[in-house]
Amino acid sequence: MAAEELESTRDQLAAVSRRLSAALTPKDPYAHMPCLLEIRPGPGGLEGRFFADTLFRMYKQYCSRKGYRAEVIKYETADAAGDQSTAAGESPLQEAIVEIHDPGAYDLFRGEAGMHRVQRIPATEKNGRVHTSAVAVWVLPSFQQDGGGDGGGGGGGAQDIDNPESDFYIDPAEVKIETMRARGAGGQHVNKTESAIRMTHLPTGTVVSMQDSRSQSRNREDAWKLMRSRVALIRREAREEAAAQLRDSVLSQHRISRSDKIRTYNYNQDRVTDHRAGVDVHNLDDVINGGESLDRVVDAVREWLVSADIAAMMAGEEASAKKAQK
Repeated sequence: MAAEELESTRDQLAAVSRRLSAALTPKDPYAHMPCLLEIRPGPGGLEGRFFADTLFRMYKQYCSRKGYRAEVIKYETADAAGDQSTAAGESPLQEAIVEIHDPGAYDLFRGEAGMHRVQRIPATEKNGRVHTSAVAVWVLPSFQQDGGGDGGGGGGGAQDIDNPESDFYIDPAEVKIETMRARGAGGQHVNKTESAIRMTHLPTGTVVSMQDSRSQSRNREDAWKLMRSRVALIRREAREEAAAQLRDSVLSQHRISRSDKIRTYNYNQDRVTDHRAGVDVHNLDDVINGGESLDRVVDAVREWLVSADIAAMMAGEEASAKKAQK
């Protein structure tokens, strides 16, 4: 009985410690905002496109189960791959963008950013060889243009699209806008009206294209939203990079870029491994179907993020102290 009570007390203390650490860690400046999930195939050719579609559906099903308001902003399959799909219903996805409208979604999903690697035998493989492919996931803060001010959270005008000091502000004179005819599936509407929009932010070279809606005005609105989110992230990363160069080199050990392989989905071993959190979860089918097994991965990554943020903060304080002593 005493041993059971001791174990229960340890579990409670561990839970309190995690909550306390999260409460004391400075919040990400975009933590309160909705987010955009961008999914694109990486190395791996057609197999990478198929797995990109798997991740797209995983996040959609996860949002549905958790009650998050998810909207597909963009979904494009690869032209070269034709209309083929796998027996599992995977399409050759070229790019997908999902907007999650709930406040705080950015904080919930920011740990998903990075390269997701898959190891499995492709449906097109006749010799039973395991192939390795990768899919890139971006997580961007999404500014609600009709939400006013700070997007429903803190930060004052930091997310104000009309404030030149805001990360989300873009001078229209610095954006090249082109209209063109939509391509791909769409029936008789395709190639008859110039509803597709392509925007280029000249200072950063950021390019955004939208053609999912038959309405040019809707495509233009979605393109502006995505452009602001991408440019805001570029500006923030530039600030963080400049700040990191002024700190001790230990800080870089706790940072992870979008090019890092953060997670592996191994079909033969029925296992998902998150390399940052050091967690292995079996029941891969439940993970890719957005089930409770995915909760275990996401929760472990969020705990890792808190630990990494604390380590980075301590490293920054140590570096500042050393600099002050010189």
